[in-house]
Amino acid sequence: MSISRKNFARFLLSAFTCISLAFSFSISAGDEQKTKIRFLPQWSVQSQFAGYYMAQKKGIYSKHGLDVEIIPGGPDAPAYDSLKSGKADIITLFLATGIKERSNGSPIINIGQVSKHSALMMIARKSSGIRDVKDINGKKLALWRSDFQDIPLAFLAESGVSAKIVPISSSINLFLSGGTDLMTVMWYNEYHAVLNSGLNPDELTEFQFSKLDFDVPEDGLYCLEEKYRANPKAFRSFVDASLEGWKYAFENQEETVDTVMDEMKKQHIPANRSHQTWMLARMRDLIMNKTGLPLSSELDEKSYAKTAGLLKKTVKISKVPPYGEFFVGAADKPQGSDRK
Repeated sequence: MSISRKNFARFLLSAFTCISLAFSFSISAGDEQKTKIRFLPQWSVQSQFAGYYMAQKKGIYSKHGLDVEIIPGGPDAPAYDSLKSGKADIITLFLATGIKERSNGSPIINIGQVSKHSALMMIARKSSGIRDVKDINGKKLALWRSDFQDIPLAFLAESGVSAKIVPISSSINLFLSGGTDLMTVMWYNEYHAVLNSGLNPDELTEFQFSKLDFDVPEDGLYCLEEKYRANPKAFRSFVDASLEGWKYAFENQEETVDTVMDEMKKQHIPANRSHQTWMLARMRDLIMNKTGLPLSSELDEKSYAKTAGLLKKTVKISKVPPYGEFFVGAADKPQGSDRK
């Protein structure tokens, strides 16, 4: 049976349309299989969260079957409030904050402990007469509001000294102008800003909690237990992909700082390349644990007990949540090892 050129052309067009629709459907079906996750870091865009930006930019989340939206954090978007309201599915929080919330009855769980050490410090000018812990007694201490107070207050209580607390937000200006004798700072952030302001390390007395038996982990990944139980695979995939993002960030620091700077500019946040480079290097120190060891999302049980014990001593919590209920980390191997 012969087919006219006109009918043959129609046949080809129809066949091509069917193939195109089938191809489009397969792509759509693949997209639909990706689990949507809204992630909110606990503060504004900076290198503190570089691994998550790189996991998104390099397609690592997508490779793990996830469609991740990173929601800008900061003072106008408190992380835990966003988790409770359903605005975010996963957030970052300090370990001390997570324990407090769980102790108070919140169904929050830790699904991955990223930071392994404390970056909190208190600094003072040596000219203020503060050379040792005992010299803090009666001095004015600029202390951030909210969750950053827990460990410094525990340190003061354990040391048997008291200071006049001056609540501050995030600026270092009050300390620089001499309005307070001491100030809490993060090693990867405000400490570097103080040095950049013109003060030299030898002019400062530094109380670095990681070296004073107060080395408790900080940034971890948290979600609501009900959501985790509904889809544990997706939440574990997020943790795995995030560790992969951090690994990429540490191995490609120039590209990572470029990405962080771009994200800061998008959010209209003042960006300083030197500062973000310093921050990324310090995050590596906090996350890598020890040089050469692979990245891990494991929450060390001894570190957990130590943090909870400090909170209990300072009457921040009345009971310690069981470790096995609080930490529901991925039962997998650290990033960089072969999976079975």
